[in-house]
Amino acid sequence: MKFAFLTSGMMLAFAAYSSFSVSDAYSKLLAGQLDPFEVAFSGGVFGFLIIPFIRRPSESYLDIFAPQHPGMWVVRAVATFAATAASVEAFMLLPMPEALSLMFLMPLFVTILSVTLLREKVSGWAWLSVILGFVGVLIVLRPGMRALHLGHLCALIAAIANAVGVIAYRLAGNDTPRLSLFGSSLFGPLIGDGALMFAHAHWPHGGRTWMFLFGYGFLAALGQLLMMMATARAPANRVALPQYSQMLWAVAFSYFLFHQPLDSWTCVGIVVVTLSGMLNWMRQHIHYERLALKARHEARLRLRGLHRNETIR
Repeated sequence: MKFAFLTSGMMLAFAAYSSFSVSDAYSKLLAGQLDPFEVAFSGGVFGFLIIPFIRRPSESYLDIFAPQHPGMWVVRAVATFAATAASVEAFMLLPMPEALSLMFLMPLFVTILSVTLLREKVSGWAWLSVILGFVGVLIVLRPGMRALHLGHLCALIAAIANAVGVIAYRLAGNDTPRLSLFGSSLFGPLIGDGALMFAHAHWPHGGRTWMFLFGYGFLAALGQLLMMMATARAPANRVALPQYSQMLWAVAFSYFLFHQPLDSWTCVGIVVVTLSGMLNWMRQHIHYERLALKARHEARLRLRGLHRNETIR
């Protein structure tokens, strides 16, 4: 039963990252048709369709507007706004695997912020994995040997913004209602991207454009719902592993949908970035297994102590 429970969580995580990947592909298909801020804004609009499936019976819809930690709610909203706008622009300007390799720098920024803001202790293995990921990104970008442009900067901003969102979630604690968490991810793009899109926005024309917009917004929100379900069914270290399936989606889309083949050095860099993530996952897996073994050992010792006390009596 336990194995099936964990497997269902991992399968939901695979489904979530697949949903995110297809959503990203839809945003890239809209390149040249709509302003990136308008596309990101649609994510907030169509995301409201998921709210009835997220709300627990004990929660009120007003929880979206009544966060327990208003400061962290605002930080998450701003971080989500920056991440969505920057990632849409990055996917529009870059091949998907190249943009994603930069966004996979998020663990590096989470580690740095954890040390500086949360005063968390980070092991040498964790630093090794993030440094390896940074080396992989350098191989992909090859600064000095090829031109870097706005797309690369946007992908980097998306990684930083997502890391800030993770830290804000940790600072808010685990008692935050799900609707509040989801609300911040909706209102950030609605307000931020909505304000910035008016300079270049225009009404979408054609059923194809509307389908791409809906696919981008709805699948991004669906991915968040699936991730919430996955984390309720499996430990965080198991849910994190399927994230790297996004790179497989990105490579497939790049070759077969967008006809943007990758050069050999880019492929090497992507492999290094993915290996760094696998190393980080293995480190977390070993850490959680040790904690579980320690807990079981302490439970056995307490049980033996109870038996001895009963025998003495």
